[in-house]
Amino acid sequence: MVQATISYTIGFIKQEARQLVKKGILSRQQPIYTLCKYIPAREWGNIELELEHHDFLLRDRICDLLGREDWFDD
Repeated sequence: MVQATISYTIGFIKQEARQLVKKGILSRQQPIYTLCKYIPAREWGNIELELEHHDFLLRDRICDLLGREDWFDD
């Protein structure tokens, strides 16, 4: 039996977090570990490793993960 593993890049994780914040599902002030509710449990270990590799802690805020965002006046 061959098991397919998905490789999660930091870019993918940031994009998922940004979409959840944009939809109002998550707040920018919540800790990064709240993302685990929206990512399959079997993949969470890979997410943790990628975050660690980029010096993010699970207790860091989602806004730290998202970084700078530019806002433009309408």
